[in-house]
Amino acid sequence: MTRNLLKEEVSLSKLYKVAILGATGAVGTELLELLESRNFPVGDLKLLASAKSVGRSLPFKGDNLPVEAVSDRALEVDIVLASAGGSTSKAWAAVAVEKGAVVIDNSSAFRMNPEVPLVVPEVNPQAAANHKGIIANPNCTTILMTLAVWPLHQVKPVQRIVAATYQSASGAGAKAMEEVKTQSSAILQGDSPVTEVLPYPLAFNLFPHNSPMTDSGYCEEEMKMVNETRKIFGTQEMRITATCVRVPVLRAHSEAINLEFAEPFSPEAAREILSRAPGVKLVEDWGRNYFPMPIEASGRDEVLVGRIRQDISHACGLELWLCGDQIRKGAALNAVQIAELLVEKNLLQPAKAYVS
Repeated sequence: MTRNLLKEEVSLSKLYKVAILGATGAVGTELLELLESRNFPVGDLKLLASAKSVGRSLPFKGDNLPVEAVSDRALEVDIVLASAGGSTSKAWAAVAVEKGAVVIDNSSAFRMNPEVPLVVPEVNPQAAANHKGIIANPNCTTILMTLAVWPLHQVKPVQRIVAATYQSASGAGAKAMEEVKTQSSAILQGDSPVTEVLPYPLAFNLFPHNSPMTDSGYCEEEMKMVNETRKIFGTQEMRITATCVRVPVLRAHSEAINLEFAEPFSPEAAREILSRAPGVKLVEDWGRNYFPMPIEASGRDEVLVGRIRQDISHACGLELWLCGDQIRKGAALNAVQIAELLVEKNLLQPAKAYVS
């Protein structure tokens, strides 16, 4: 069952059938809110999730829409916004494409597939035109970093990136966020924290990112930043290294970025460029030692960037600090912006269907 949301005064040709796959999760509910707040041209909306969520309803534009189980028929739409995990995307993306939909996938399932564009609309919107039915949403840390680095890279190509991330519980989902709250309460009451979602207690603690370790000694999260940034920037030669850490913040990631250029890049020039970069807000008050903080980035669309300074160890080095909402720009907002790009540029019809 779906709810028809068409308004008589709006032309049917300008409205689209949309499905959210994984609608009840942290990113799924954010997708729903963004479709409404950004007035995306939705004509018919399907909320899809696992069988255990069927029967629930979620609010949208004054209505309560039912949650359905995902099925072949439920994917007969124009756009699928997928946020249900890699295994679910692998199982259903090709089905949706065969039904005529374009899938914007938030998992890592297709990001490094050479036939699937990996898109940040403020950075490489042109890549979306090459889709064959699936477009991948990059990893949250990659999206936030590229928004700050790309405008500088356009002026003077970056030779090397050294990134250290401070990643919130939201990156592990809504259950991880609740676990941090429960653990914090337990510790403050003198009890031992219980861990079920994350491998170790995160409240009043931090640990290297919990994604699987690779043979190189880098975890998968760190390699996502390396490989995805190269793909988005269109350069496999760029030297990138990352250290990813899980920190006791509920929502919004932070990143310390060191950039190396072939020639000096003054902090003043970088500030001027980033002050007018799309999707970025410059936040600096040196007198008050006030710079981006995750608590202020939470719930915001912009990536907050500041503390831009000369690297005292390298004449061609530049340091910056950023914070961005992992659920919004790091996931849901970027996906909705891709959908908006497809509509604006009339790119919903692929030249050739994706074959898994």
